[in-house]
Amino acid sequence: TSRTPFFEKAIINRLNDPTLAPNGPESQTVLDLGTGPYALFAILAAKAGAGKVYAIEASASAAREAREVVSKLGYDDVITILEGFSTDIVLPGGDKADFVVAEIVGSIASEEGAYASIIDAHERLVKEPSNSNNWIPSRIQTLAAPASYTLHNLFQPPAFDWGKLNGEPVRFNCRDEGLQLLADPLIVEDISFADITNKGGTGGEECNNCWKKEIKFVVDGERIEDNSSSFYKEYRNNRLSKNESENLARSTAQSLSGIALWPRLLLDGGETIEVNSRSYPSGGHQKSHWQTVLPIMSDVPVAVKSGDEVLMNVNFDVTRDVLRPSTYTLDGDVIQK
Repeated sequence: TSRTPFFEKAIINRLNDPTLAPNGPESQTVLDLGTGPYALFAILAAKAGAGKVYAIEASASAAREAREVVSKLGYDDVITILEGFSTDIVLPGGDKADFVVAEIVGSIASEEGAYASIIDAHERLVKEPSNSNNWIPSRIQTLAAPASYTLHNLFQPPAFDWGKLNGEPVRFNCRDEGLQLLADPLIVEDISFADITNKGGTGGEECNNCWKKEIKFVVDGERIEDNSSSFYKEYRNNRLSKNESENLARSTAQSLSGIALWPRLLLDGGETIEVNSRSYPSGGHQKSHWQTVLPIMSDVPVAVKSGDEVLMNVNFDVTRDVLRPSTYTLDGDVIQK
Protein backbone atom coordinates (compact mmCIF):
# COMPACT_ATOMS: atom_id res chain seq x y z
CA THR A 1 0.00 0.00 0.00
CA SER A 2 1.42 3.40 -0.97
CA ARG A 3 2.05 5.57 2.05
CA THR A 4 1.85 8.91 0.20
CA PRO A 5 -1.97 9.34 0.01
CA PHE A 6 -2.24 8.64 3.73
CA PHE A 7 0.44 11.19 4.60
CA GLU A 8 -1.19 13.70 2.25
CA LYS A 9 -4.56 13.22 3.95
CA ALA A 10 -3.01 13.67 7.40
CA ILE A 11 -1.16 16.83 6.31
CA ILE A 12 -4.26 18.39 4.72
CA ASN A 13 -6.42 17.53 7.73
CA ARG A 14 -3.90 19.04 10.14
CA LEU A 15 -3.50 22.25 8.12
CA ASN A 16 -7.25 22.72 7.90
CA ASP A 17 -8.20 21.82 11.46
CA PRO A 18 -10.02 24.92 12.80
CA THR A 19 -8.99 24.18 16.37
CA LEU A 20 -5.30 23.58 15.63
CA ALA A 21 -4.98 26.18 12.85
CA PRO A 22 -7.68 28.79 13.62
CA ASN A 23 -6.09 31.30 11.25
CA GLY A 24 -5.96 28.86 8.36
CA PRO A 25 -3.20 26.80 6.70
CA GLU A 26 -1.13 29.86 5.84
CA SER A 27 -0.57 30.49 9.57
CA GLN A 28 1.16 27.12 9.99
CA THR A 29 4.88 26.41 10.01
CA VAL A 30 5.69 22.82 9.05
CA LEU A 31 8.90 20.89 9.69
CA ASP A 32 9.68 17.94 7.39
CA LEU A 33 12.38 15.65 8.79
CA GLY A 34 14.22 13.56 6.19
CA THR A 35 12.65 15.25 3.18
CA GLY A 36 14.61 13.20 0.61
CA PRO A 37 15.60 14.19 -2.94
CA TYR A 38 12.03 14.97 -4.00
CA ALA A 39 10.95 16.93 -0.89
CA LEU A 40 7.70 15.01 -1.30
CA PHE A 41 5.91 15.80 1.95
CA ALA A 42 7.28 19.34 2.11
CA ILE A 43 5.75 20.00 -1.32
CA LEU A 44 2.46 18.39 -0.30
CA ALA A 45 2.34 20.76 2.70
CA ALA A 46 3.10 23.77 0.50
CA LYS A 47 0.47 22.76 -2.04
CA ALA A 48 -2.04 22.42 0.81
CA GLY A 49 -1.41 26.04 1.80
CA ALA A 50 1.19 25.93 4.59
CA GLY A 51 2.71 29.36 5.19
CA LYS A 52 6.24 28.09 5.81
CA VAL A 53 7.91 24.69 5.44
CA TYR A 54 11.38 23.79 6.70
CA ALA A 55 12.63 20.58 5.09
CA ILE A 56 15.71 18.95 6.61
CA GLU A 57 17.86 16.44 4.74
CA ALA A 58 21.15 14.89 5.97
CA SER A 59 22.41 13.83 2.53
CA ALA A 60 24.14 16.63 0.63
CA SER A 61 23.22 15.20 -2.77
CA ALA A 62 19.57 14.63 -1.77
CA ALA A 63 19.34 18.17 -0.34
CA ARG A 64 20.71 19.59 -3.59
CA GLU A 65 18.17 17.65 -5.64
CA ALA A 66 15.39 18.70 -3.28
CA ARG A 67 16.29 22.39 -3.77
CA GLU A 68 16.14 21.90 -7.53
CA VAL A 69 12.72 20.24 -7.34
CA VAL A 70 11.34 22.94 -5.03
CA SER A 71 12.68 25.71 -7.29
CA LYS A 72 11.32 24.07 -10.43
CA LEU A 73 7.85 23.87 -8.87
CA GLY A 74 8.01 27.48 -7.70
CA TYR A 75 7.89 26.93 -3.95
CA ASP A 76 11.16 28.70 -3.03
CA ASP A 77 9.22 31.34 -1.09
CA VAL A 78 7.53 28.68 1.07
CA ILE A 79 9.99 25.78 1.40
CA THR A 80 13.48 26.13 2.85
CA ILE A 81 15.77 23.11 2.44
CA LEU A 82 18.20 22.76 5.35
CA GLU A 83 21.13 20.39 4.91
CA GLY A 84 22.45 18.31 7.81
CA PHE A 85 21.22 16.19 10.69
CA SER A 86 18.19 17.72 12.35
CA THR A 87 19.95 17.32 15.71
CA ASP A 88 22.61 19.82 14.50
CA ILE A 89 20.22 22.36 12.97
CA VAL A 90 18.61 25.47 14.45
CA LEU A 91 15.67 26.75 12.43
CA PRO A 92 16.22 30.25 10.94
CA GLY A 93 15.63 33.00 13.47
CA GLY A 94 15.07 30.41 16.19
CA ASP A 95 11.71 29.58 14.64
CA LYS A 96 9.68 26.57 15.77
CA ALA A 97 7.20 24.43 13.86
CA ASP A 98 3.49 24.08 14.51
CA PHE A 99 3.72 20.46 13.44
CA VAL A 100 6.22 17.93 12.13
CA VAL A 101 6.12 15.41 9.29
CA ALA A 102 8.75 12.72 9.88
CA GLU A 103 8.87 9.72 7.58
CA ILE A 104 12.08 8.45 9.16
CA VAL A 105 10.69 5.03 9.94
CA GLY A 106 12.57 1.81 9.24
CA SER A 107 11.39 -1.74 8.70
CA ILE A 108 12.06 -2.04 12.41
CA ALA A 109 10.31 1.21 13.25
CA SER A 110 13.14 2.89 15.16
CA GLU A 111 16.09 1.64 13.08
CA GLU A 112 16.49 4.82 10.97
CA GLY A 113 17.10 7.04 13.99
CA ALA A 114 13.52 8.15 14.68
CA TYR A 115 14.00 8.07 18.44
CA ALA A 116 17.04 10.37 18.43
CA SER A 117 15.60 12.76 15.84
CA ILE A 118 12.15 13.06 17.40
CA ILE A 119 13.29 13.50 20.98
CA ASP A 120 15.63 16.30 19.84
CA ALA A 121 12.87 17.97 17.79
CA HIS A 122 10.57 17.57 20.80
CA GLU A 123 13.03 19.52 22.95
CA ARG A 124 13.99 22.28 20.46
CA LEU A 125 12.03 22.56 17.23
CA VAL A 126 8.29 22.29 17.92
CA LYS A 127 5.97 24.83 19.59
CA GLU A 128 3.72 22.33 21.37
CA PRO A 129 5.50 18.96 21.16
CA SER A 130 3.33 17.20 23.76
CA ASN A 131 0.23 17.47 21.56
CA SER A 132 -0.11 14.29 19.48
CA ASN A 133 -1.82 16.30 16.71
CA ASN A 134 1.51 18.01 16.04
CA TRP A 135 3.28 14.89 14.79
CA ILE A 136 2.77 12.99 11.52
CA PRO A 137 3.07 10.11 12.27
CA SER A 138 1.91 10.47 15.86
CA ARG A 139 2.92 6.90 16.76
CA ILE A 140 5.13 4.22 15.23
CA GLN A 141 5.13 0.54 16.11
CA THR A 142 7.04 -2.62 15.32
CA LEU A 143 5.00 -5.80 15.10
CA ALA A 144 6.40 -9.30 15.37
CA ALA A 145 5.42 -12.93 14.80
CA PRO A 146 7.23 -16.27 14.59
CA ALA A 147 7.80 -17.22 10.96
CA SER A 148 8.73 -20.05 8.62
CA TYR A 149 11.06 -19.43 5.65
CA THR A 150 11.43 -21.57 2.52
CA LEU A 151 15.16 -21.12 1.89
CA HIS A 152 16.07 -21.77 5.51
CA ASN A 153 14.56 -25.23 5.03
CA LEU A 154 15.92 -25.75 1.54
CA PHE A 155 19.54 -24.79 2.28
CA GLN A 156 20.93 -26.28 5.47
CA PRO A 157 24.37 -27.09 6.96
CA PRO A 158 26.88 -28.19 6.00
CA ALA A 159 26.11 -27.02 2.46
CA PHE A 160 25.01 -23.61 3.72
CA ASP A 161 26.06 -21.87 6.92
CA TRP A 162 23.40 -19.41 8.13
CA GLY A 163 25.75 -18.34 10.91
CA LYS A 164 27.69 -16.37 8.29
CA LEU A 165 24.94 -13.77 8.45
CA ASN A 166 26.53 -12.69 11.76
CA GLY A 167 23.24 -11.53 13.20
CA GLU A 168 22.18 -9.59 10.12
CA PRO A 169 18.52 -10.31 9.31
CA VAL A 170 17.10 -11.44 5.99
CA ARG A 171 14.91 -8.69 4.51
CA PHE A 172 11.81 -9.55 2.47
CA ASN A 173 9.41 -7.76 0.20
CA CYS A 174 6.18 -7.76 2.23
CA ARG A 175 4.51 -9.67 -0.63
CA ASP A 176 7.08 -12.50 -0.54
CA GLU A 177 5.19 -15.77 -0.04
CA GLY A 178 8.44 -17.53 0.90
CA LEU A 179 7.92 -16.21 4.42
CA GLN A 180 4.79 -17.14 6.37
CA LEU A 181 3.69 -16.34 9.91
CA LEU A 182 3.00 -19.05 12.47
CA ALA A 183 0.99 -16.99 14.98
CA ASP A 184 -0.93 -13.77 15.38
CA PRO A 185 1.35 -10.70 15.49
CA LEU A 186 2.13 -8.79 18.68
CA ILE A 187 3.49 -5.27 19.22
CA VAL A 188 7.11 -5.29 20.40
CA GLU A 189 7.92 -1.58 19.96
CA ASP A 190 5.51 1.32 20.43
CA ILE A 191 6.71 4.94 20.29
CA SER A 192 4.35 7.88 20.75
CA PHE A 193 6.10 11.00 19.44
CA ALA A 194 4.14 13.33 21.75
CA ASP A 195 5.14 11.26 24.79
CA ILE A 196 8.66 10.41 23.67
CA THR A 197 10.35 12.28 26.53
CA ASN A 198 8.53 9.87 28.83
CA LYS A 199 9.88 7.03 26.64
CA GLY A 200 6.65 6.52 24.72
CA GLY A 201 6.86 2.72 24.96
CA THR A 202 4.07 0.44 26.11
CA GLY A 203 4.61 -2.62 28.24
CA GLY A 204 7.80 -4.24 29.35
CA GLU A 205 10.70 -2.89 31.38
CA GLU A 206 12.16 0.50 30.50
CA CYS A 207 15.93 1.03 30.81
CA ASN A 208 17.26 4.42 29.72
CA ASN A 209 16.72 4.23 25.94
CA CYS A 210 15.70 0.60 25.61
CA TRP A 211 12.62 -1.57 25.55
CA LYS A 212 12.78 -4.93 27.28
CA LYS A 213 9.82 -7.22 26.91
CA GLU A 214 8.91 -10.88 27.32
CA ILE A 215 6.27 -12.09 24.86
CA LYS A 216 4.53 -15.38 24.13
CA PHE A 217 3.23 -16.58 20.79
CA VAL A 218 1.06 -19.66 20.32
CA VAL A 219 1.56 -21.56 17.06
CA ASP A 220 -1.71 -21.59 15.08
CA GLY A 221 -2.69 -24.89 13.42
CA GLU A 222 -4.82 -23.18 10.79
CA ARG A 223 -1.88 -21.01 9.79
CA ILE A 224 0.28 -24.13 9.43
CA GLU A 225 -2.25 -25.66 7.02
CA ASP A 226 -2.56 -22.46 4.96
CA ASN A 227 1.21 -21.97 4.97
CA SER A 228 1.79 -25.49 3.67
CA SER A 229 -0.30 -24.70 0.58
CA SER A 230 1.57 -21.45 0.00
CA PHE A 231 4.96 -23.11 0.40
CA TYR A 232 4.01 -25.86 -2.03
CA LYS A 233 3.31 -23.22 -4.70
CA GLU A 234 6.62 -21.49 -3.92
CA TYR A 235 8.64 -24.69 -4.26
CA ARG A 236 6.84 -25.71 -7.46
CA ASN A 237 7.46 -22.23 -8.90
CA ASN A 238 11.13 -22.91 -8.31
CA ARG A 239 10.85 -26.11 -10.39
CA LEU A 240 11.07 -28.68 -7.62
CA SER A 241 9.22 -31.94 -8.26
CA LYS A 242 5.72 -32.44 -6.88
CA ASN A 243 6.90 -35.02 -4.37
CA GLU A 244 9.83 -32.91 -3.16
CA SER A 245 7.62 -29.80 -3.03
CA GLU A 246 4.99 -31.61 -0.96
CA ASN A 247 7.56 -32.90 1.53
CA LEU A 248 9.37 -29.59 1.83
CA ALA A 249 6.13 -27.60 2.09
CA ARG A 250 4.93 -29.79 4.93
CA SER A 251 8.20 -29.59 6.87
CA THR A 252 8.63 -25.86 6.23
CA ALA A 253 5.11 -25.09 7.43
CA GLN A 254 5.92 -26.88 10.69
CA SER A 255 9.19 -25.08 11.30
CA LEU A 256 10.36 -21.90 12.99
CA SER A 257 13.12 -19.88 11.32
CA GLY A 258 12.94 -16.70 13.39
CA ILE A 259 10.80 -13.77 14.46
CA ALA A 260 9.52 -11.60 11.61
CA LEU A 261 9.38 -7.84 12.26
CA TRP A 262 7.69 -5.00 10.37
CA PRO A 263 6.46 -1.44 11.01
CA ARG A 264 3.06 0.17 11.49
CA LEU A 265 2.40 3.92 11.46
CA LEU A 266 -0.51 5.83 13.02
CA LEU A 267 -0.40 9.19 11.31
CA ASP A 268 -2.87 11.52 13.03
CA GLY A 269 -3.37 12.42 16.68
CA GLY A 270 -6.65 10.51 16.76
CA GLU A 271 -4.88 7.45 15.29
CA THR A 272 -7.52 7.01 12.59
CA ILE A 273 -5.16 7.18 9.60
CA GLU A 274 -3.02 4.03 9.49
CA VAL A 275 -0.17 2.89 7.27
CA ASN A 276 0.37 -0.86 7.57
CA SER A 277 3.30 -2.54 5.87
CA ARG A 278 1.58 -5.90 6.31
CA SER A 279 -2.18 -6.25 6.65
CA TYR A 280 -3.41 -5.47 10.15
CA PRO A 281 -4.00 -7.26 12.45
CA SER A 282 -3.35 -10.59 10.68
CA GLY A 283 0.08 -9.74 9.28
CA GLY A 284 -0.90 -10.94 5.80
CA HIS A 285 1.08 -10.15 2.66
CA GLN A 286 0.58 -6.86 0.81
CA LYS A 287 2.50 -4.29 -1.21
CA SER A 288 4.54 -1.99 1.00
CA HIS A 289 7.22 0.72 1.00
CA TRP A 290 8.88 -1.15 3.88
CA GLN A 291 10.32 -4.65 4.20
CA THR A 292 9.72 -7.53 6.58
CA VAL A 293 12.83 -8.27 8.64
CA LEU A 294 13.66 -11.84 9.69
CA PRO A 295 16.58 -12.61 12.00
CA ILE A 296 17.48 -16.27 11.45
CA MET A 297 17.57 -17.58 15.02
CA SER A 298 19.14 -21.02 14.59
CA ASP A 299 21.34 -22.83 12.07
CA VAL A 300 18.50 -25.18 11.20
CA PRO A 301 14.75 -24.57 11.48
CA VAL A 302 13.11 -25.62 14.74
CA ALA A 303 10.21 -28.08 14.40
CA VAL A 304 6.90 -26.79 15.78
CA LYS A 305 3.29 -27.90 15.81
CA SER A 306 -0.11 -26.41 16.62
CA GLY A 307 -0.33 -25.21 20.20
CA ASP A 308 3.40 -24.93 20.80
CA GLU A 309 4.47 -21.76 22.58
CA VAL A 310 7.27 -19.50 21.35
CA LEU A 311 8.63 -17.53 24.31
CA MET A 312 10.70 -14.54 23.29
CA ASN A 313 12.84 -12.00 25.14
CA VAL A 314 13.00 -8.71 23.26
CA ASN A 315 15.64 -6.07 23.97
CA PHE A 316 15.59 -3.01 21.71
CA ASP A 317 18.35 -0.58 22.69
CA VAL A 318 17.61 2.63 20.80
CA THR A 319 19.96 5.57 20.90
CA ARG A 320 19.76 9.35 21.24
CA ASP A 321 22.80 9.66 18.98
CA VAL A 322 21.83 9.64 15.29
CA LEU A 323 25.34 8.47 14.40
CA ARG A 324 25.24 5.41 16.67
CA PRO A 325 23.13 2.50 15.39
CA SER A 326 20.46 1.08 17.64
CA THR A 327 20.75 -2.60 18.55
CA TYR A 328 18.02 -5.21 18.55
CA THR A 329 18.34 -8.50 20.42
CA LEU A 330 15.90 -11.41 20.33
CA ASP A 331 16.30 -14.74 22.08
CA GLY A 332 13.87 -17.36 23.22
CA ASP A 333 12.65 -20.93 23.40
CA VAL A 334 9.99 -23.18 21.94
CA ILE A 335 7.83 -24.91 24.53
CA GLN A 336 6.32 -28.00 22.96
CA LYS A 337 2.80 -28.91 24.01
